[in-house]
Amino acid sequence: MGDATDRDLYQRAKALLEPGDIELNGLIVHTDLTGEEEPTLHQLTLNVGEVIAEHAGFDPADTYVYSGNDDSEFGVNQHQGRTLDDDTFVWECQQLMREDRYEIVFYYEADADQDAILSSLDDDHDVTSVPGR
Repeated sequence: MGDATDRDLYQRAKALLEPGDIELNGLIVHTDLTGEEEPTLHQLTLNVGEVIAEHAGFDPADTYVYSGNDDSEFGVNQHQGRTLDDDTFVWECQQLMREDRYEIVFYYEADADQDAILSSLDDDHDVTSVPGR
């Protein structure tokens, strides 16, 4: 992946974290996954979502993934982690195709432990932190 593409993706992700109703942090998971590997992309999304949920104070077993395929407010390949009990927002992601490979951009509340999330993912994934503050 070229540096210009990485910088552009980082800047776009950073812009989405601008102050709103809640403070957000984010991360980008860089993959070598192509469009032919969507089942693997799906599993990776679930795995990262569980790490985020855990370090945001939620039990991953008490969360589910909402994919807004039939929701006009969601785009294709946009997903949210929510709690089973009351649909509380846990995380959101967008799976973006860049240079024939997927990049997954995650956003979550800034009170989640960013360092612990990154530490949990760093050994197995190429991850870029996108702090919102």
